[in-house]
Amino acid sequence: MNKALKMPLYSNKGSFSRTFRMGCMSETILYDPQTRCSCTSGEIYGACCGRYLGEFAASGTLNAPTPLALMRSRFTAFALHDAPYLLASWHPHTRPAELTLDETLRWYRLDILGSSGGPFDAAGTVEFAAYYRSVPGTPAKEHVKGTMQEKSRFEKVNGTWYYLDGEVG
Repeated sequence: MNKALKMPLYSNKGSFSRTFRMGCMSETILYDPQTRCSCTSGEIYGACCGRYLGEFAASGTLNAPTPLALMRSRFTAFALHDAPYLLASWHPHTRPAELTLDETLRWYRLDILGSSGGPFDAAGTVEFAAYYRSVPGTPAKEHVKGTMQEKSRFEKVNGTWYYLDGEVG
């Protein structure tokens, strides 16, 4: 499968996009483990999504125990512009060859509307609403603010959860 996918993301570096390919994942994302997690769970990053993104950065291992934990960690990866984690946590059958992320947007809130699938299941879903807006400094005429609602499907392969696909609402 040789397709590219352009996805919005947050960056405070200005307005530009980058494309990431599987196999070209050397960028390390640094984030203070004592700050609140981007997934808006109320937990600190190091005790929430940081443990999953950190383990992946250190060893290449994906270890989210449920579809909900993987969904939250993927949202945090969007907020932190961690494209390598997003690509790796995407199911191999539906993963794009490239991922181009829009760095003019900031993902700032995640609302979980429902979920199914636990540590002992083979499939699960998470329905969510993710909120985004333009990064500070964006010219007024280019300013955007919105919500993306999706029901995502997840599948466990050899003990590891992967994002399979989603139906955007």
